Amino acid sequence: MIYDRVLDDLGSAVVHGAFGTDPVSIDDLVVRTGASRSIVREAVRVLVGVGLLRARRRVGVVALPAAEWDVLDPRVVGWRLTGPDRQVALHELRALRRAVEPAAAAAAASATGDADGLEALLASADRLAAAAGPDDAATFLQADRDLHRRVLDRSGNALFRRLHGVVERALDERVGIGPDAHDVRLHGALARAVADGDPAAARAAMQEIVDRT
Repeated sequence: MIYDRVLDDLGSAVVHGAFGTDPVSIDDLVVRTGASRSIVREAVRVLVGVGLLRARRRVGVVALPAAEWDVLDPRVVGWRLTGPDRQVALHELRALRRAVEPAAAAAAASATGDADGLEALLASADRLAAAAGPDDAATFLQADRDLHRRVLDRSGNALFRRLHGVVERALDERVGIGPDAHDVRLHGALARAVADGDPAAARAAMQEIVDRT
């Protein structure tokens, strides 16, 4: 879609330092992107919402410094991962996952009720285990994303749930990488520990998963 292209072009330009520091008008951005004013305005509105741009009447649109960005927005995460501070972004994502996901796994194992959610979590682990062939990278990744999201959801912590998009974006860095047998076993152990109500085992399995990433 044209809108998606414009949003990605402008968001990337800000994060990659290519937007410039001078105010620009909507008309300037229309020329820059080749898109309609309505599409450009909507893209600018979204980028204002995630702290990348500031729009002021009779002044124009200005790029904001990194300190203003919503770095937990999955789109901002993605733009950072394709930009000059990719290694910094990867390091920060790993640190965030180490701090959050083991605790979320322990909380998920301590949770009661939601039998449907627990069944879906176990089904994700089964799909991940079934994706064991060299051509199953895409299937493995999708099951991996689903399993991690369900652990965060089952934790019962609204802030942990808020991070599922960030975790999924971090997992996307594995695209094209084939399943590893040890990783498959670890995810199975994680799901079983959650199902068995064993917080310590769930925490340990998730900790190893994140550390191996």
